[in-house]
Amino acid sequence: MISVTEAKALISEQIKLLNPIPLALIESSGHILAEDVYAQYNIPAFRQSAMDGYAVIYDDHAQALKLVGEMAAGTSNTLHIESGETARIFTGAPLPEGADTVVMQEKVKISEGKIQIEDQQLNLGSNVRPIGSEIKSGELAMPAGSLLSPAAIGFLAGIGITEVKVFPMPEVAIIVTGKELQKPGSVLDFGQIYESNSYSLSAALKSEGITSIEILQADDDLIILTSILQAALIKNDVVLLTGGVSVGDYDFVLEASKRCGVRQIFHKVKQKPGKPLFFGTKGDQLVFGLPGNPSSVLNCYYNYVLPAIKKLSNKENSVREITATLTHRYEKTAGLTHFLKGVYTDAKVTPLHAQESFRLSSFAQANCLICLDETQQEFAVGEKVNILLLPQ
Repeated sequence: MISVTEAKALISEQIKLLNPIPLALIESSGHILAEDVYAQYNIPAFRQSAMDGYAVIYDDHAQALKLVGEMAAGTSNTLHIESGETARIFTGAPLPEGADTVVMQEKVKISEGKIQIEDQQLNLGSNVRPIGSEIKSGELAMPAGSLLSPAAIGFLAGIGITEVKVFPMPEVAIIVTGKELQKPGSVLDFGQIYESNSYSLSAALKSEGITSIEILQADDDLIILTSILQAALIKNDVVLLTGGVSVGDYDFVLEASKRCGVRQIFHKVKQKPGKPLFFGTKGDQLVFGLPGNPSSVLNCYYNYVLPAIKKLSNKENSVREITATLTHRYEKTAGLTHFLKGVYTDAKVTPLHAQESFRLSSFAQANCLICLDETQQEFAVGEKVNILLLPQ
């Protein structure tokens, strides 16, 4: 067996970024840019009013001005004003030729068709957006490696970008093994249980923006599992198998992986829950054999699978590691890192009930995993411990 730290390092060493793809801007939310994006135009391409008001020549601001027209946003008409004239103007509209300043509509007095400016703070160029004030043609708009957040997408749309090159989200297959597993909603016979691992894993993946998820089920049969795994490897970047990774008579994941050409990187980690974890690769594809117990599955997902998936797309891990103060005493044997389901609040962390690997009720309440070092046996109230904050 290897340590948790060693397992994470070995996984990280095997990951190569997915090949960038072109994507329509409207579909790129949550992706990472794979190349620099440059502005193609000056934005705005004309002198633009920043508010509703009146376009004027600044040198005329002390005299009464004759209203000679108006400029609305989106107009393609032009208008020229001379000294002593003004034009009504609206936010986003182009300035009339000759104008150099916009005065707020609240700062004028209108009398007999003329306006008198009453703005002591008015300066040359007030309330005017110069050409290229957002960005100039040829300037770097967003560098490679930037997250395409809603604001970033809006910004790029606003400068005329319609397509970007990004690192794609991985395509993931979930293979559920176990003859005893039945779909929720079906009638259970003696010895059968409801299958939940594909539900929790697919929900976790979807919350990270991954939409290409294939869910497959295999009986405890080496030939069947090998065939299903081989098919999954044809079209997916990551394959997650649940159950069948121990050394029992009906545990076939290791042998099926070997027959499919998967190179084993490690099997078994010094941790609880999730000791039988398997990891292998086939070319650039990642294969994780997760234990079948529901809490073990999610513990391995947040510790190993999620960081790997994020790295494939050049994204930061959404699981944050911080320290917190332990509220309850805990004892364990040395030799295994323990991951406890916990609740973190106000810099303190409380272990939950039902820590057994087959119990998911406590995981449903948890917002963190408490990481207890493999070499330490006793943890006192008030002791500082590392925790993993789970994505919510």
